[in-house]
Amino acid sequence: MRKGFVFGKFMPFHKGHEAMIRFALSDCDTLSVLICCSDKETLPAAVRQSWVADTFRDEPRVQVLVYQYDERSLPNTSETSASVSAIWAEQFKVLFPDHTILVTSEPYGALVADHMGITHIPFDMQKGQYPVSATKIRANLPDTWKYLPDSVKTSLVTKVVVLGTESTGKTTLTGKLADHFNCNAVMEAGRDIIADSNDFGIKDLYLIATEHASRIDKMSVGESPLMIIDTDIHITLSYGEYAFGTVLDIAPAIYDSNKADLYLYLNNDAPYVQDGTRLGEEERNQLDLSHRRILEKYGITHEEIRGNWEERFEQAVVLIEQLMQRKMENWRSFTGRQQQV
Repeated sequence: MRKGFVFGKFMPFHKGHEAMIRFALSDCDTLSVLICCSDKETLPAAVRQSWVADTFRDEPRVQVLVYQYDERSLPNTSETSASVSAIWAEQFKVLFPDHTILVTSEPYGALVADHMGITHIPFDMQKGQYPVSATKIRANLPDTWKYLPDSVKTSLVTKVVVLGTESTGKTTLTGKLADHFNCNAVMEAGRDIIADSNDFGIKDLYLIATEHASRIDKMSVGESPLMIIDTDIHITLSYGEYAFGTVLDIAPAIYDSNKADLYLYLNNDAPYVQDGTRLGEEERNQLDLSHRRILEKYGITHEEIRGNWEERFEQAVVLIEQLMQRKMENWRSFTGRQQQV
């Protein structure tokens, strides 16, 4: 039985890491993936573990482990150092006493393996297959998004939802924002399932909830770390209460798919346009009140967007830019350093 291990911080886990693990499996009967988490880091170990475990959920030979350590006891450096390698090698001996193979893509891998008295198998030391690192990803997520596995994209994608009653420009604004930011757009499923807002049933609302969540999930692993979403589950809930006095029984997974980073609510001060399929203007305004009650009921904080079409676009752009800036600052703050693991 050839037992091997790889180790790293995985902040974040990327396709280079994934390729290294798949390469290691070609030489090992079982493989331990050790996620080393310093007491100085704020990126949760459980999140990093889920990234790797989800990517290899169909590979029974892979065991994903977490090692929490104190930087006062173990060094935190990415430099290749014989003394640092020796310290970590002693710890790895305790963790993997029966493992005989270590796979890394770093020069210090050979030093660690030598101190452990096991075989080191190098992988893509020049980073030719995937010219990326976790440091580069943290510095510029948009430009390195393509190097992230789907499990990581799903948890890092930024979701912005455009809400509002009928005839407030949600669909138009969603498209304009997606074009402006060159990002993904999820259009509302209701337009494809219900042809006329005056003629639909409860079953239609459940179909909308399921289909819309599916569209969001599919786009979460798209080509951009930003997604603009035209309406969400709360609007579907509002239609249920407004039209039928019914609280829809929605699965938790659908709420998870719809959960967003920013909610933009379009005020109904926009000119009302009847295209033959919408509610009357008075009903449209009553629906606006219903939407707001639902958002308050579910604790959804939102930014109010007012004014003419251009003013709405400009307000939305500013809010999204501020959001993306905050998210990048938070992402970079997970750690200011990298360790030799």
